[in-house]
Amino acid sequence: MIPNSPYTMLPLWLSLISLLGILTIFKHTISLLKWTYITFIRPPKNLKKTYGSWALITGSSDGIGRAFAFQLATHGLDLILVSRTTTKLDRVAHDIKHKFPNTNIKVVTIDFTKDVTYVIGEIERVIKGLDVGVLVNNVGITYPKAMYFHELNEEMLLNILRVNMGAISGVTKAVLPSMLRKKKGAIVNIGSGASVVVPSHPLYAIYAATKAYTDQLSRCLHVEYKNVGIDVQCQVPLYVATKMALNVASVKRPTLFIPTAEDYAVAAVRRIGYEARCTPFWAHSLQWCLASFVPNSWLDAWRLSIGVQRIEIGYFIILPFL
Repeated sequence: MIPNSPYTMLPLWLSLISLLGILTIFKHTISLLKWTYITFIRPPKNLKKTYGSWALITGSSDGIGRAFAFQLATHGLDLILVSRTTTKLDRVAHDIKHKFPNTNIKVVTIDFTKDVTYVIGEIERVIKGLDVGVLVNNVGITYPKAMYFHELNEEMLLNILRVNMGAISGVTKAVLPSMLRKKKGAIVNIGSGASVVVPSHPLYAIYAATKAYTDQLSRCLHVEYKNVGIDVQCQVPLYVATKMALNVASVKRPTLFIPTAEDYAVAAVRRIGYEARCTPFWAHSLQWCLASFVPNSWLDAWRLSIGVQRIEIGYFIILPFL
């Protein structure tokens, strides 16, 4: 072997490290290309042809649910709008009818804080005879403000459990049999970055825990039903400029990383029927990627500090009036 020759062999350990580096770069390049294709290039499915003519959206009177309803109408689906406030639902139905006059719409008022048996019965009654192809489990509630676990009263605790866990379970159980009979359907469950992207969501513990239920339920149902033509998907949004985000995080306006509900819904509908879990809005995916490089202990401390700030802000707002 000639010293300083270009043909001098590298030590085995250095060769292995170089190979590992090349494979890592290749893996991340493929992931980036795949993400770009999925997010910006891959066309949405023809939802009506693929799944059925009706879509049922829970929590459709405001925010993401309302935006979903408009987007699904854009794709030619008839709509079953479900929420607890009839006047708000009627307003949404009127606005959609004005823009899409050929869309058939059913408005259903359900109080999801009630027993799951009641929810199942009401949904079964409503969908009888309808070709429900897409279900969007969007309804959800959280704390009125940042609170330590011991501060939650029993009613608030039970309502969050019933709405965030009971609703998705009951509505899905009611809709699944008809999808199984025709061997097709799409179930979209709206999760949260609070249970997936960050390791903890202190001072909103029950909300985060119920969204972890949504994520795990979705994954299990995806595995159970993917071979019979039913696509189950958990979508994981981060902050979206809605009333809930305003109350929880003082999100007052959309930004580059915080989309409007309408912009989120456009991205979300494009992803229906593909991955078992996804983050539809591109900037949310970027935030998730960046968060994966941060130690969990740092993220825990950051989330706790934000919650504590919310408590202190509320305290100083109330104090002058005491």
